[in-house]
Amino acid sequence: MKNSVKGYVHSIETLGAVDGPGLRFVLFLQGCPLRCKFCHNPDTWRFEGGEEVTVEQQVKQILRYRTYIQSGGVTISGGEPLRQAEFVLAMIRALHEEGIHVAIDTSGIYCEGVALEAAMEADLLLLDIKSFDMERAKELTGFTTEHAWRLLQARQDAGKPVWIRHVMVPGITLVDKQSDGRAFATEEEWRRANEELLGGIEKLKSFSCVERIDLLPFHKMGEFKYEELHFPYELKDTEEPDEQVVEWAENALR
Repeated sequence: MKNSVKGYVHSIETLGAVDGPGLRFVLFLQGCPLRCKFCHNPDTWRFEGGEEVTVEQQVKQILRYRTYIQSGGVTISGGEPLRQAEFVLAMIRALHEEGIHVAIDTSGIYCEGVALEAAMEADLLLLDIKSFDMERAKELTGFTTEHAWRLLQARQDAGKPVWIRHVMVPGITLVDKQSDGRAFATEEEWRRANEELLGGIEKLKSFSCVERIDLLPFHKMGEFKYEELHFPYELKDTEEPDEQVVEWAENALR
């Protein structure tokens, strides 16, 4: 019966290379309660819509690519995949029966009940920390990140691996210019202005389950979708971070 559980799929990527280790089949599920201002997939927000599939149907499609994804596996993303927790849990178990590695890419917004069970069943969690300041996260997404830290702690307690993702948005989660608009002259000046970001990195490093931290520069590749959907795009005037600033942030990780 578990293979008859239905889910709603927004889209797929058959050979993804940035959503976990190795080549991966990436399943984007429909629906997300967050309204991240930097989201590049606002077309996944609606809870209704998407293609209805059963676990059995979806696994059958994935297995056609088994040869290509042997080095990686499957990543279940969204939207927010744990909104469809029963489907995700059944998918993970069915894929595990086939010997396939499964990752979940989540904000952690759903971290109780079946959603927590699914998150703990996954071989790898890709956890999106939206901001290292609770209130700034709420302004940026509609929710604080308290749930994300709870889920991270649960993975820590279980000794299960996590990769962290954090988007660097100039003027919000990243200070990329001085107050007068000038570029920072030195890395040390930049570090003094980014105590929140650097403090967040240090906090994450205290979790032994965190295998990797990806600092992702803000980009505008999804801006056209807001126009097509007639959604307001609040970051229209926000510029992508300078390469020098991105390099300094990566130095902080090292």
